[in-house]
Amino acid sequence: MRASGTEKAAQSGLRTLPGDDVRQIMWRFSERYDLQMVVQSTRSVARGVVARLVADGGRNSHEWTKEKNELLTAFDQSGITSVFMDPSQGGFVDGPKNLVLALVAFELAWVDAGAATCSLAGNLALAPIHEKGTPEQRDYYMSHSVPVQPGEDRKQLRGAFALTEPLPYVGVDTGVLGGKVRIAEWEQGKEPILHVEKRGRFITNMDFANFVSAAVDSDDPRIKGSCMIILEEGDPGTFDRGAPTLKLVHQLSSTRDPIFNMKVPASRIVGGYTVKDGVIVPNLNHGEVIEAVFRRTRVPVGLMTSAKLLSAVEPVIRYQRQRFRGGGTGTPGTPRFELGLQQKEDSLHRLVDVWAIGEAGASLGFATARLLDEFDPIECWKESYFVEKGVTGARAQMKELRGVEKLAIEYIELAAKPVGERCEARFTELWENDLVQFVVLEALANVMTPACKLWNTGVGATTMREAVSLMGGYGITEDCSGFLAQKWMDSQLEATYEGPEAVQRRQLTATMTSEVFLAQMQQWIKELRAIASRRPGSGACALASGMELWIWSLRYLLSGKDAFNKALYQSQRQGVTFALADALCWLLASHCLILDTLELEAKGPQNPNLGEALPGLVDFFFDLCHCQSARSAGEAARICAELVFGYNRHPEREDPEASEELASGACGNSKDVTEKDGARPVKAGPCARSDGMEGFVRLRTKLDGCLTGCRLAKDRAARSLTQVMIPEALDYPV
Repeated sequence: MRASGTEKAAQSGLRTLPGDDVRQIMWRFSERYDLQMVVQSTRSVARGVVARLVADGGRNSHEWTKEKNELLTAFDQSGITSVFMDPSQGGFVDGPKNLVLALVAFELAWVDAGAATCSLAGNLALAPIHEKGTPEQRDYYMSHSVPVQPGEDRKQLRGAFALTEPLPYVGVDTGVLGGKVRIAEWEQGKEPILHVEKRGRFITNMDFANFVSAAVDSDDPRIKGSCMIILEEGDPGTFDRGAPTLKLVHQLSSTRDPIFNMKVPASRIVGGYTVKDGVIVPNLNHGEVIEAVFRRTRVPVGLMTSAKLLSAVEPVIRYQRQRFRGGGTGTPGTPRFELGLQQKEDSLHRLVDVWAIGEAGASLGFATARLLDEFDPIECWKESYFVEKGVTGARAQMKELRGVEKLAIEYIELAAKPVGERCEARFTELWENDLVQFVVLEALANVMTPACKLWNTGVGATTMREAVSLMGGYGITEDCSGFLAQKWMDSQLEATYEGPEAVQRRQLTATMTSEVFLAQMQQWIKELRAIASRRPGSGACALASGMELWIWSLRYLLSGKDAFNKALYQSQRQGVTFALADALCWLLASHCLILDTLELEAKGPQNPNLGEALPGLVDFFFDLCHCQSARSAGEAARICAELVFGYNRHPEREDPEASEELASGACGNSKDVTEKDGARPVKAGPCARSDGMEGFVRLRTKLDGCLTGCRLAKDRAARSLTQVMIPEALDYPV
């Protein structure tokens, strides 16, 4: 393999781009051979079949073509189709599947997100059945969705998930359902037959799906509420795949606007039903089903955007170094020939930012996937536990769990203490209490999942534009290396998948105030301070200060009022709650990146393949951590400052006391400024004061000091970009 750039990197610098040995350690699957094989087989499909399809212009058509249909065969043959199933259902990965699905999405999206969506959509169709279906539903649909094996006489099932409705409802509110269900036939002693009407919008996989998991609402007094229901192509009635959606993006996934008008047995209601006083009562409404589904499926979508950012690093480096080659002004061996645009600090610093955000998003996404893998079994246990106790309904369960929150906080505090400084008997007691573990993990999952989806796709889409701009005009051409223009466009759609950004922010508004989550965050702050003492250049200190400032701001806003005596933190005041959610996401992503880098530092020496390159890799990643933590803390501080100070009315020049008429105490938030001769300086009026906010000012000042050295870290990371060796060409066609 030839390498571009300088022939020999500095001994302590970054030598090569991170490979599988690094990623397996950082993302915690170095001991999972099954996952490593999934990654390799998925990569062969992504950089083979998928890349050739894109390079040959497969994205230039809205129709599902014969060439695109080859993706399904490739998914089946490589095992991608079967990763969601348990071995008993024809799969080959045992246990929870969140991490493996995240890895598959990441590898496919490295080349094309439409192909990743095509793969994920089939799992999304199965997800309501997998998470909330009856045992019979789960066994049948999961086992029949794996590829047909030799000797089997059956048709392979492929599914679609139909939640969104036709315009104007699409994407507005998952509680607004245009699809309707009513009773068509109900003979004495027989199973009811239901009539379902549903018009879908932007439904993926509809060109080839032969079953659909659809959300519908009751249009019959003999059916209570809403439900998810399974429709099959062979059911009586209309199974119209509809017109293709004229997308500008994700053209390697099939998307249509279907129409269903069908009769199906009531046994197709996901999760089953009961009959009470002549009324069919679904065991689960559609909201309960999709809540369980979206909690898990948001993460792979978030990682799709992060994969794009990391895939852009190598093409951008190659472009920067080769930008001035071919003319007579630079000859081999000269800085202009070898470095090109990398002679300029701006191009390097901007690429460092792109890389750091890509790494932070990947760390956040894979950490959330692993958390959900840990959470899934205990959530299943919780459901069985409450059934045995006769505790039914969401409110009744919440009441039971509320009494466990204090124990969960106690457990978090004990878990953070060194072994010799805690009561081991009490810690073991709480550790063995499954309800305590459920409350702790649920509090984290309820924050991490929407944060991953919101930050990865939102900030990621904006940053992907920056990556394209680093390629100059070449970035928006069809033959741009790495398909960066298509990836930039694709990222805009990913921000709307699994609910648009407002949906994620709404969930964070409700979950980030949990005392259990805040207790965990307090322990993170302590851990980060300890990390900072061992690794001063990691950015852990700045991140800890950012978290402290965020918690102070949250507690202030929860009880604070604006200049007109209106509460600041309330569900309809999204200028407050949504902005604070955004600030938290920056902090969470940087935290996960620091933890992954520490894992690489600790476990890397055990991998002989890393050898002498490890110190340079670790140092580079800590520089990325420092850059990203400083930026995250700065973003959080800016947002928090605007929220804490921005809702106080600025005093008027002539009569600051007049503000007392609008809000009691507002006058105390200002002071008159005059010179010795009584004249006023040329300014808008009296200066605003910060009485009662000294804590915020102190923490903000502390945070600013913690930014020490972050720009030096960016300089070091930038120098590494000039030294790192890259292959002569990408390993997939362009």
